[in-house]
Amino acid sequence: MNKYFFIAAMLLNIVGFGQAHKPRTFLLVHGAWSGGWDYAQVDTALRAKGDIVYRPTLTGLGERVHLSNANVNLTTYITDIVNVIKYENLQNVILVGHSFGGMVISGVAEQVPERISQLIFLDAMVPDDGESARDVCGVLWDGMMAPFVKDSLVLYPFGTLGSTPPGDVPQPLKTYTEPLKISNPLAKKIPTAFIVMTKNGESNPLNNQMGLDKARERNWKIYKFEGGHYSMREQPENLVKKLQEVTIGR
Repeated sequence: MNKYFFIAAMLLNIVGFGQAHKPRTFLLVHGAWSGGWDYAQVDTALRAKGDIVYRPTLTGLGERVHLSNANVNLTTYITDIVNVIKYENLQNVILVGHSFGGMVISGVAEQVPERISQLIFLDAMVPDDGESARDVCGVLWDGMMAPFVKDSLVLYPFGTLGSTPPGDVPQPLKTYTEPLKISNPLAKKIPTAFIVMTKNGESNPLNNQMGLDKARERNWKIYKFEGGHYSMREQPENLVKKLQEVTIGR
């Protein structure tokens, strides 16, 4: 009986049944004021499906808030993520950037395009060559963000911060003001998708300006996702389903 069971198992593997899910490598980059903690539930759900997940925190934010200083800039953040890829020796990375994280993954793609199998901009900023995050924000910066600049920091502008971690913290100003150089032709060849958050099927005009319009101009694949800007906090399981939809075939 054991012999027949063994033969049946062999045949199932030959025809492709019974095989485990092939692990994919997700590297999740959080948005402004946030940290790797923001993706904790997404991490758990992806790992439960057999995937490999990294959710680093950018310098001076989250549990690394004690490293915050006036010299932390966009280059620092890009280096944070590039070094995860290099020191963990990651290949075929699905690189996801939320909101401000779009600035970061754009810079990472410039440096290690050969390590990235797909870029996913999650309701994110999309910079052109020579633009800073402040440039990408445009009128949003002048109308909402500028009043929250204090010394070398940009304070959280969307309500009162909680006193107990985890939570959003002030972010170094230079991460918003340093322009990004985009010139590597190999980065443009990386398959790229844009997930736009919608309310009743419609996207926010300011978010369109900061990312969606450029994604359309570049002929990226666009995916609508109903819900608020912080999908990893508000509906992590649905975000995992959306990521699976976007990464079919990866």
